Amino acid sequence: MTAILRATDLGVRFEGRRRLFGGRGDDVWALKGFSLSLEPSLKGEGSVGGTLSIVGESGSGKTTLLRSLLGLVPPTTGDVSFHDRPLSAMTAGERQAMRRRCGYVPQDPYASLPPTLTVLGAVLEPWTLVHGRGEREEGLSRAKELLVEMKLPEDLWSARVRYALSGGQRQRVAVARALILDPELLLADEPTAMQDVSTRGEVLEVLSRRIRGGMSMILVTHDLLLARHAAARALVLRMGEIVESGSTADLLERPAHPYTQSLLAALPRL
Repeated sequence: MTAILRATDLGVRFEGRRRLFGGRGDDVWALKGFSLSLEPSLKGEGSVGGTLSIVGESGSGKTTLLRSLLGLVPPTTGDVSFHDRPLSAMTAGERQAMRRRCGYVPQDPYASLPPTLTVLGAVLEPWTLVHGRGEREEGLSRAKELLVEMKLPEDLWSARVRYALSGGQRQRVAVARALILDPELLLADEPTAMQDVSTRGEVLEVLSRRIRGGMSMILVTHDLLLARHAAARALVLRMGEIVESGSTADLLERPAHPYTQSLLAALPRL
């Protein structure tokens, strides 16, 4: 089966602070020698094949990885391919078309959501940008269905994002925005970090239904328990490099690397 997404020897280097201002300073490798291959999800009740969790603490390179997979951060080394088509060989128009087939949930819903739009308008915006206003009614119908699915009450739909929403509600709006174009691949950066226990399960169930419908997903998290629920496989990222990979069950039950063991030891226990 052809991989939906493949990264080969991906590296991203940022210039050191002192060097940016004309001095001497070491560059920082946010990613180094990173490779992955993600197959498409197969439709079906037990479909988890096209799912992957990226686990690591803050600063391990998880967000940089997602942005580089979408071509938003140019790689210093290596390349990313979408359906065996390298991003480096794509024209600007081809990259735009590729991103329309992918959903992206940014980590910070305060910075990523348009604050002046209503909740319904924020979810509808990606649809309008792609389809124009000619198919507005279909877009409105889809946006409302997603808001219901995300358990956002109807009395919030006409409220402005800036004033009306908590962090968890903004995060659910961000997930709905990412899903409105029915992406074949979702890249989700800590999509439940601001949810409480009950709403976290609701968000994961929405994503699970899409996966059973054939959507592939890469989910970034620092929580190994969440990684197990969300994906069949996991990679553990430390300082921009993969230190361990395998099934999420194996990583939880038989962690081999000391860093993975320390992440597990940090989980709260009764």
